[in-house]
Amino acid sequence: MKLKINKTTDNILMLYIMNISQIVLPLVVLPYLARVLSIASYGVVSYVKSIMVYSMLVIQFGFLLSGTKEVVEVRNSKEKLGKVVGKITQAKLILSIPAFLILVILIFLIKILRQNPLFTVLMFIPSFLDIFIFEYLFRGLEKMNIVTIRYLISKSFSVICTFIFIKGDNQLLLIPIFDILGSFIAVLWGYQEFKKLNIKIIWDKLINVTEALKESSLYFFSDISSTAFNALNTVCIGIFLSAKEVAFWGLILQFILAVDGLYRPLKDGVYPEMIKKRDLRLLVKVTAIFLPVVLIGCSITFFGSYWILYIVGGEKYTAASYLVKASVPLLFLLFLNSLSSWPLLGAIGKVREVTFSIVIGSIVQVIGLLILIITNHMSLFLVMVLRTISELCMLIIRLIYFNKFKNLY
Repeated sequence: MKLKINKTTDNILMLYIMNISQIVLPLVVLPYLARVLSIASYGVVSYVKSIMVYSMLVIQFGFLLSGTKEVVEVRNSKEKLGKVVGKITQAKLILSIPAFLILVILIFLIKILRQNPLFTVLMFIPSFLDIFIFEYLFRGLEKMNIVTIRYLISKSFSVICTFIFIKGDNQLLLIPIFDILGSFIAVLWGYQEFKKLNIKIIWDKLINVTEALKESSLYFFSDISSTAFNALNTVCIGIFLSAKEVAFWGLILQFILAVDGLYRPLKDGVYPEMIKKRDLRLLVKVTAIFLPVVLIGCSITFFGSYWILYIVGGEKYTAASYLVKASVPLLFLLFLNSLSSWPLLGAIGKVREVTFSIVIGSIVQVIGLLILIITNHMSLFLVMVLRTISELCMLIIRLIYFNKFKNLY
């Protein structure tokens, strides 16, 4: 038990370093971009990044979770690991084709993308390069240090370049270019670490690639459904509200994602160990340790909303401080849902149940958005309330499933 906790602690620590970096590095750049770019240009950046979430999800197709699970199961056989990497890489290459074609269609259909086609296409390239990073492999082998160091090096490069070269709207295209160069660094670094493992990629038959896609589809639908909570909101806001409101929402969404990123290492660090041991005590211990911290953080967010926006975006964004206060219940629910998903239910094989909870939450979100649009009541505050209601529905469903299947622990 002690060895298991120590190993899990190491994994969580490395993932926390990476996820804190994923939060800190954008938050270092965010105040700078919010000041050197106009509100309209910052709105373009936020909007296109939201669209890229969908492209990335299509290409990943849930393999970060299903691939991690498969790697854990065959980790003692280099030949089997080579087959896993081969078929997942083939699957992702196939998926990149429809992902790009859908993006091209969206460029023609959505005005903000149609006005910035080159910027949009360039932003797609890092999603494509993610195919060759093999993060699921290193996570499954519990080599979180490789994932973390690679991320730090590649993203630090793009951050430094941003501060040096981006001075205004005229340098907007440099943002995706720096992301592309950072992704190339990540690919090269990952390839060197991959060679050290002495694993040879074994290309598989198309029928086996198709089977891998089928097996990962549940994870994909889980991931794609969850984007209705964030990316879809931004897409609708961009269509029905002003560019200024897109910028406000984009800034606050980055804050929400940053907080959610703090929860992610708990899920990602515990999940592989829960698959192997199904030890509910480990999950209870992690929850007990971090719950007071989350409650303190929520209180600070509510009472310090004005200053959070002032520090992150400057005076011109503080008018949206009411939205930060409205997001506090959502921030708390995100913590509970991060542990009630794959660590709690997915680890005992209840993938369909996790996916079902997310799909129901997504349906609630989509129906709510349609009601707001039809009744002409679309506003940032009501979208935030709707987002919170959807998260609560998802948590309730998961707790019902846990009560039903708790005997499996």
